[in-house]
Amino acid sequence: MDVERRCALAGLLCAGLAGLAGFAPSAPAAAAPASARTARATAAGPRPPASLLGDEIRRLPTSRKALALTFNAAWDVDGIDTVLAELRRRKLPATFFPTGEFAEAQPAAVRSIADAGHGLGNHSYSHPYFRDLSTAERADEVRAADEAIRTAAGTEPLPFFRFPYSATTPDAIADVNDLGYAAIEFSADTNGYLGPQGGMTVDKAVERAVDAFAPGAIIQMHVGSHGAGVVLDAEALPLIVDAAVADGYEVIDLRQFLVAAPGTR
Repeated sequence: MDVERRCALAGLLCAGLAGLAGFAPSAPAAAAPASARTARATAAGPRPPASLLGDEIRRLPTSRKALALTFNAAWDVDGIDTVLAELRRRKLPATFFPTGEFAEAQPAAVRSIADAGHGLGNHSYSHPYFRDLSTAERADEVRAADEAIRTAAGTEPLPFFRFPYSATTPDAIADVNDLGYAAIEFSADTNGYLGPQGGMTVDKAVERAVDAFAPGAIIQMHVGSHGAGVVLDAEALPLIVDAAVADGYEVIDLRQFLVAAPGTR
């Protein structure tokens, strides 16, 4: 079942960044000083280009048969070792979106993601509905999450924000953009996090991902679940990758799309 895809990004210049060929884990960067942790908009590092701002991103701006794998982290860590091992075995990149509460409760898991060379986005601090928050409250959520993720990972988080529940509104997107983040959502969620008790199976999770395959597709999965230790997305991951490869797709890194110079908007 496809999620509606919208992409108003036709002007993004990705030339020269195609590939990130031969993904290899990178060493984590040193943690930023405490003074930088409270204001993400002034933190060092690559900035999202203007073409990634102004709207939610549900498909990446590319015509290539390429897709991105992403994982949210807000509950348990039951699937993270399996997910990281599979990505390592295949030498594939992924982007992880932990909440700040998750980073504080599971710092070793967040550090393991960073140590494996994967990007870390921001999924808010406490996973609220952003439509119910004021601009100041949204800023507090984003900045608190940034501080928690930065502290746990020991590296610079990406300027990518994923809304809790994917519940975006134009004013919330504008607030997140003003903080220096692109709103990276997804083309399809596997719904594996629902677990067997939510009516999901590995096959259903794979089918939801495969049905969304298209140039620039962003697949959302989770490292945990509501399934009492059953993490369907961890089991589905190799099957999703197999299907992508068989269909001629390349798994790409979201960091390819950070084409603006550091410190610019």
